[in-house]
Parts: sequence; structure tokens; C-alpha cells
Amino acid sequence: MSDHPLRILSLIPPMTQLNTPYPSTAYLTGFLRSRDITAAQEDLALELVLQLFSAEGLQAIYDSILTLPKKAHTEPMNSFAQQFHRYHATITPTISFLQGHDDTLAHRIVSRNFLPEGSRFAALEAYANEEGSDPLAWAFGALGSQDRARHLATLYLNDLADVVRDTVDDRFEFVRYGESLAQSQPTFEPLAKALAAPPTLLDDILQQLTAAAIEQHQPDLVLLSVPFPGAVYAAFRIAQHIKALNPMIHTCLGGGYVNTELRELKEPRVFDYFNYVTLDDGELPILALLEHLQGQRSAQQLVRTYLYDKNSHRVVFVNYPEADIPFEQIGTPTWDGLPLDRYLSLLDMLNPMHRLWSDGRWNKLTVAHGCYWKKCSFCDVSLDYISRYETASAATLVDRIESIVSETGQTGFHFVDEAAPPKSLKALALEIQQRNLSISWWGNIRFEKSFTPDLCQLLADSGCIAISGGLEVASDRLLKLMKKGVSVAQVARVTRAFSDAGILVHAYLMYGFPTQTVQDTVDALEYVRQLFAEGCIQSGFFHRFTCTVHSPVGQHPEEYGVQLAPLPEVTFAKNDISFIDPSGVDHDALGIALNKALYNYMHGLGLDQDVRNWFTQRVPEPTVPEDFIARALMDERLN
Repeated sequence: MSDHPLRILSLIPPMTQLNTPYPSTAYLTGFLRSRDITAAQEDLALELVLQLFSAEGLQAIYDSILTLPKKAHTEPMNSFAQQFHRYHATITPTISFLQGHDDTLAHRIVSRNFLPEGSRFAALEAYANEEGSDPLAWAFGALGSQDRARHLATLYLNDLADVVRDTVDDRFEFVRYGESLAQSQPTFEPLAKALAAPPTLLDDILQQLTAAAIEQHQPDLVLLSVPFPGAVYAAFRIAQHIKALNPMIHTCLGGGYVNTELRELKEPRVFDYFNYVTLDDGELPILALLEHLQGQRSAQQLVRTYLYDKNSHRVVFVNYPEADIPFEQIGTPTWDGLPLDRYLSLLDMLNPMHRLWSDGRWNKLTVAHGCYWKKCSFCDVSLDYISRYETASAATLVDRIESIVSETGQTGFHFVDEAAPPKSLKALALEIQQRNLSISWWGNIRFEKSFTPDLCQLLADSGCIAISGGLEVASDRLLKLMKKGVSVAQVARVTRAFSDAGILVHAYLMYGFPTQTVQDTVDALEYVRQLFAEGCIQSGFFHRFTCTVHSPVGQHPEEYGVQLAPLPEVTFAKNDISFIDPSGVDHDALGIALNKALYNYMHGLGLDQDVRNWFTQRVPEPTVPEDFIARALMDERLN
């Protein structure tokens, strides 16, 4: 390395959220700068989308269609080609509208005469034909033109994404780009083949973006933070481009995907792209790595770091014993260098909580490191991001909030905790009020009895607009098996307290948990119906249970009545694991009914119907009393 102070560049690879930067680079950049280290960041996920969905990008897609034989054309490709001039004319103003720069365009978009429409609009037409009315009136009413326009513009982008997938890269999705190449993939071979293949249009754009970032920042070390499997392929492509540009630049891979799926990494080919792979929180491993690159620390003194040993021709893991950096001392995230005015506020799923995920730019911040409960059977409780619980003082947290508001000019916060602790939230709310600070915030909690009506009102007064929490399988038997530490009645009382305080409540729901029967599923849906009917929750989503190797179910399956399917030899990624449940329930078929019912409940429909009506197959009647939730709420009031 040269004698100049080391320059670090942190990159967000495609694909992540488009409405707000994924926070990992902001955390790392803020921390490094707090140590007087030269650090910059770039969001290549956003830049890729903005270049692809531009007049120039659409022209390249259209030109690609013209090179393909007619028999290879799909319906989305034909629709795009036939309306190309309209797409080409509307893409720039539509992107500008979604960035919040041209609000008046909403009136033209909602007219349904401005944007070309493809297959993603078909559901709207089917609904209109069935009802004989405005298909979006139930969602947006006679007004709400901005929201309605954002939804239509999002459908328009989804149409274009279908064309991209059919024409230039069949792996493309807005979030899950090339996900199957990396998710729980035991061998590196699929990813290696994709990286050796001729570059696609997206690869070419990514190469240009990578070269521009390297030229601008002249880094000595590039950090690629990969939160999800859908960002892995692009991260490796970026590292491939960097090595081609300048093999002397060191590259390091980390992030949530690495922390969960690459804990048993043995694949040497990974190190053709990355010099180092680090696990868990990046602050300490990166400091150790910087000292190593400056000759102040040996390779044997790296922290939580994989590297390739050329002498033994194998991957080695080095973890020099050293105390981690306390959560109180990690510094304040910074978004300096990220183009906050260019992110896209999309409105895809008409779900109140999912809207917060994709609409508007939220400052991401953590109230506490890890989870104070860390017992849930389905969770990765053995990993550091869950198991190491640390807090910071309310004063420190509000100092960070004030610093971020001053930097970004935006007062919306998403607290990204696994489960924000009630004690910390109370202290935070009091500190916010004491400083007379006006912010809006939302985050994830556990539905525990500490959230009294008084505390919920305090949180609302401090700016809380929404919370989400795990009801999982709404069954006391299964909640006990999951070690959730809550009951359905308790969830009802807590969620009602939040709702009464004017806070939107979203329930994470689950189906397919080990030993879950059809009766359990029907009863769970009945509980959910009553929770909606009683105004306890306003939003929810059913997830199919996935067993991971780091969870109690994955580590002790016999305690949950299941057998794990044997895994092949793993040299690359290891996380999800199949299991055999002797109950033999067809959870996939039940899941269709659960999601259909939930979609209607969120819109106030079907709340007085027998839950069995949602299922196409014959199911037993619920064993839950029809007034269970109402009585649970009344019991609390009587007490």
C-alpha cells in the first residue's frame, strides 16, 4: 500500500430498496469518519435502476428486442415494442414524479391516458369490469391523486421490469436480482457460471457505474455490503470489474447475507473476487483490516475474517480475540454522498405497513443491538446480530437523531431493531419530548404486556406512527412451542392499546410451523379475523415458515417433532433447510386462502363471514369462541 491515508469506499450493490438507501454503508461510513478515516459511499443499486429506466436505457432494451427472432418475443416484449414511443416519451417525467420532483404530473397519470399500460394493469381492468366502477376507488377515494398516481406509475415500472426480464436478463427483479444463484446455495458453481457468462445490458451498465465510482474516489479498499441473496450476484460482478480495473484495490465482502449464509465458507473461488470476507458487525473487523493493510497488524490478528491462504491452498478463518466496539460508541450514520433527492417513492402492494417500506425516504437507525428476548424457535438466535444485546442511552440516541435530521433535512425514522425494547423506547420518547423534537418513527416490537395504554400514548406523542410485531401462528399452543412469550389474548390487548393511541399496527403472521394442523390454521385465521374486526390490527402478512440452520428448530428438530432433510456437502452458502413434518398438511394450499382472507380483512371486507369460506378445500370449523378477542379486551378493562 502507498503512504497516503487509506481511502475506503462502501458500495450498495443491486438490488435493494429504491425508496431509501440500505443503511449498512451509512453506518460504516459514519463510524469510519468518527475515527478520522477517509470514507465515501455510493448506491449502485439506485444508479443502475435510474440508468436502466431512462430514455437511453429503454432505447437499448428496444434495440435488443429487434435483434431477437420473432418467435422469441413474449407478450410483455410485444406490448413494449408496440407502445415504445409512449414509453420513451414518458419514462423521464415518470421517474421525476416518483422522485417527488414533479407532483403536478399526478393529474395526467391518474387520467389513465398518459402512461402506456401493459399486463400489470390487467387486474385493475378485471376489477373494473366486475364491479362496474373505478377499480381504485376503494383504496384512494375520489381524492388521493398523488397516491393513486404513484401506484399506477409503480405498475408501469413493473411492466418495464417484465420486459427487462424477458429481453436482457431473466434474473432481474427490483429486489431479488439473481437471488437463486446465492440463496442457500451449497456450491459456488451456479454463481461462477453466471459470472463467466457474457455480460448482459445490466452488467454493462454496472461496469460503467463501477468504473466511475473507482475513478471518482480512488479507493484503496472497497467494502461491498450484501444484505440479501438478491444483491450477491451484482456484488460479485462489481468486485470482478474492480479487479479488472486495478487488482491492487483490496475488496471486502460483508453484510447480512454473509453473516447468515457464509459462516462455513470453504470455496476458494470467492477469493478471486474478494480479498477478505468478514462476519457480523463490520466495525471491528474493518479497523483490524485497515491496521493490517498499513502493516500495523499481522494477518493472524484479523477479526472475524475469511481469507485465502496461498501456502495451504485453502480458505482460513481468522478471529483474533478482541472485545467488540460497544453499541454506544459506533457513531452516527451519515448519508453524505448518497443522492437523497433521487430515490423513488413506489406504491406497489396496497398494504398499509408495506407502503412504509417502499414509499418515502426513511432515515434508518437502531435503538438497541440484538434482541433482548432472543428465545423464538424460528429465529437465528445463535447469531451475533440477535444474541449480543446492547443498548445506548436515550441521550446518545436522540443526539444521533438530531444529527441525522440536520444532515438530511428529513424527520422520518425507521428503527430497524429486531425487537425494540420497551424500556429503551420509553426513555427515547421522554428524551424526544424533553428536547421538543418533532419526528415521525416506526419500528418492530414484541407484543408484550410492558406496552401499556399509557406507554403506547407516550410513544404516539413522541412521533410513533406505526409498529409491527410477530403474532406468528395465532395459536397459544404453537406460540408456547415457539417460545414467543406471549398469548393471543395478550396480543389483543397490546395491539388495541397501540391502535387506541392512533398507531398503525401490523402483525407478522406465519403458517407451516412444525406440527401445525389444519385445525390450528383455521383457528389462527379466526383469531386474525377477530383482531381486525375489533380494531386491534390494521395490517398483516402471512409468511411461510422457513427453517434455518441457526434457529432452535434447525439445531434441535427433535424438540419440534420434525426431521431435517439431509444437506449436501456445503462449500458456499448454508441457511435454509428442508424438513419432514409427519403431520403431512398441505400448507401451500392453505396459504392461498390465508392470504386471500387477509387481503380482504385489510380492506374491511369479509369480517362477518365464516373463515371456512376462504378455503377451497374442506376444513373443520373453528374451535375459537366468536367473542374470544372481545372478551380478552373486556377482561383487561375490568381489571
